[in-house]
Amino acid sequence: MKIDISGLNKFFENRVRLGIMSILVVNDSYDFNSLKEALGVTDGNLASHLKALEENGLIKSSKQFIGRKPNTSYYATEAGRQKFSAHLKALEEIINSQ
Repeated sequence: MKIDISGLNKFFENRVRLGIMSILVVNDSYDFNSLKEALGVTDGNLASHLKALEENGLIKSSKQFIGRKPNTSYYATEAGRQKFSAHLKALEEIINSQ
């Protein structure tokens, strides 16, 4: 049996990006430190994946100060939500075709 994987988005193959998008599509926003803690990754690793997602229009960031400390929050864009939803649907179709 041939499995159609054409609906999968290569951008979400990485476990960190998959985790970031999973968190952001179910929450209005999430800050950097909370994402880092939830995913168990280093600052640099998370930052590089967030940058890639943002450069591709899948997420946006918002910077503010809480007290005197800078805080960056991230949220999924509408395009990011649509592409992630399509990726999940493709995964479900593969699972259900077996």
